[in-house]
Amino acid sequence: MKKTTTKPKRTDETKLLELLKKVLPKAAPDAALAEKIYSAVVAELNAKSRVNAFEKFCTKVELPDLEAKTLDDVKLQLSAAFGDGDLTIKPNKKEKNLAVEISLPDGTQLQSLIPVRPVAVESDEQEVALKFISFPVSLPGDPELIWTLAKRENLSGEEAAIALAKAEDDFWASKTGQKLQRDRVERTFPEFISRAPAGLLGDLGLKRHYKLPEALKVLRPAVPVTKKSK
Repeated sequence: MKKTTTKPKRTDETKLLELLKKVLPKAAPDAALAEKIYSAVVAELNAKSRVNAFEKFCTKVELPDLEAKTLDDVKLQLSAAFGDGDLTIKPNKKEKNLAVEISLPDGTQLQSLIPVRPVAVESDEQEVALKFISFPVSLPGDPELIWTLAKRENLSGEEAAIALAKAEDDFWASKTGQKLQRDRVERTFPEFISRAPAGLLGDLGLKRHYKLPEALKVLRPAVPVTKKSK
């Protein structure tokens, strides 16, 4: 049997960000403005990614009926996946569906209708579990301090960096992150990476630690958060 290798998939979003990196310094000589534009595009792509993840999640949720126990199970699954948002579910027995609405801290509204459907029969074929590979990162201001993270093998370095930025934004926007900031915990990458739940990173294909070295990924400079922007 011929052995096939899995190459990291370069998404349209990754290609767009790579293009922006080349174009922005020429089109916007002001470095601060270029960084602001880049960060806005990343934020928009992250928002789009959250919507797509929510829609995909809802297509896979099992809803054999609208009984209280089934609804509780669905609510638990949604809370685990989107725990930083305000969740509302409304069963409609006449239409045989469940309306789901999640309000995220950044103002994003996620809405979907989950129809009552039979429980899917499990296939004998097992999905191939993707392995984690080394993903060491450092900050631009301190390249000698390295965090030995890991990413799933189907993520490129740029995609993993975007996922990491999304995880950091989601963490500080969550109830836990907001509480930490009220308790005067500094909003920095070291504080985030030491406190972020493993599940938050795992959902995006990342891990906090890895044992084998690889080429270092230097993260982009973070945009300072001012009181006015908060």
